[in-house]
Amino acid sequence: MSVVAFKRQQDARAWSERELNTIVAALNAALAPSAGRGWETGMTDSGDAQFYLLGPRPDQNCELCVSRIGRLYVLEDGSGRLLFEHPSLDLVALHARAAVPSTSRLMVRVIGVWFAVKSVVQEKLEPVLVETEELLVQFGPQLVAFA
Repeated sequence: MSVVAFKRQQDARAWSERELNTIVAALNAALAPSAGRGWETGMTDSGDAQFYLLGPRPDQNCELCVSRIGRLYVLEDGSGRLLFEHPSLDLVALHARAAVPSTSRLMVRVIGVWFAVKSVVQEKLEPVLVETEELLVQFGPQLVAFA
């Protein structure tokens, strides 16, 4: 889902400071500068408040959306699929934190695989290469004599 920026209009149905602080605090790790994500607020066509978690630049695709419809908070993913809805913003914020796609976990896995492969190469392949080198040093002169 793409977000189109329009001029902001002050409305009584906009997010309160407490609501915004609750959502931003829950998504604090996702909004870290190293993640490159940002956030924006907006309104639905019917004037209900929305909070968008935006992906990294330059695309800034919407990754999560929290909407307040009446007294109900609705959490959707970037494709508009319903993830969770509840009257408690704190509970919706916890679900939003769990729903954020995290690259840090992926990076930890990649680094772990890298060290595992490096360890296997050092433990299994290097002894074979050292033994092959020793054999070449011992039998190299005899092989040259046959050539």
